Amino acid sequence: MSIESDIKQPSFQSAYHRVVVNVLFTGNWISNTQLRLLKPFGITMQQYNVLRILRGKSPCPVKVNEITERMLDRMSNASRLVDKLLAKKLVERTECPNDRRAVDVVITPKGLALLKKLDLVQSEWEEKLQEQLTPEQAILLSQLLDQFRSSEQQ
Repeated sequence: MSIESDIKQPSFQSAYHRVVVNVLFTGNWISNTQLRLLKPFGITMQQYNVLRILRGKSPCPVKVNEITERMLDRMSNASRLVDKLLAKKLVERTECPNDRRAVDVVITPKGLALLKKLDLVQSEWEEKLQEQLTPEQAILLSQLLDQFRSSEQQ
């Protein structure tokens, strides 16, 4: 389907207006799909992001401010997310020995086990994407999105 048929808009002011609307619409579509995938596991996209960050650094602890810097959604409250994951016993939190104001966070075996299950679900979803895009198209799309975002940094 085209963006025009998906949102029932016959035309756009320009090709640039069309691409912005298309990126926003597609981003929301991806977010909603991810929400549906994560819902049975009882975690949000932001919590999933924190767990993946911690797994990437495991077994080393990660400070909350580093989690914030690496989040996909930089507006997320990493401290609150860590508290929720702590309540689910998916992470552990300790006072940093070098800086008592800082908090170190590590993923627990239970958190790693959950990510292992989610890896299978994500892999199945990505296989469906392979029916839509070749690896070369996926690389090109990613490069174009990087280029699109870099315009903000100039």
